[in-house]
Amino acid sequence: MRIFMGLAAVALFALAGSAGEWKLVWSAIWILGANIREAGWPACGEIDIMEYVGHDPGVVHANVHTRGYNHARGTGRGAWTRVPDAEKTFHVYAVEWTPEKLDFFMDDTKYFTLDNDKTGLDSWPFDAPQYLILNLAIGGAWGGQQGIDDAIFPQRFIIDFVRVYQRPGAGG
Repeated sequence: MRIFMGLAAVALFALAGSAGEWKLVWSAIWILGANIREAGWPACGEIDIMEYVGHDPGVVHANVHTRGYNHARGTGRGAWTRVPDAEKTFHVYAVEWTPEKLDFFMDDTKYFTLDNDKTGLDSWPFDAPQYLILNLAIGGAWGGQQGIDDAIFPQRFIIDFVRVYQRPGAGG
């Protein structure tokens, strides 16, 4: 069992192009349950450390998806924070993950916490192995709500570093 794990990533969405050119992209730093093939989504668990949807500039989101906490059923859990220079400046997006809760940060400011309600796997599948994904999506159900414009290409999602750490002496 993971006693304490943290993950921090520094991301810059684009060095070239205007915010309007980011309107149709959806960048994310996220963790997905390694048992997705067996359990399916969202039962495997998904931790969205950072999601940026270009048609909502200057805002980043943190979300958690499980069988019990699922936006498609109206039970989603998440939050957003304003980052006015998200498209121009590197920022640190992080999650601190313990058996009791997930804390989400942007530049050392916590803006969302999901507490483990201790009701079981439907709400907390996060004691099982997970893997990290960093991606820049074009379109999608959320990112593509306003269509796709090939004129915005090329685009870049630049990651300065990713750090995964465990509190000393925490075990696991």
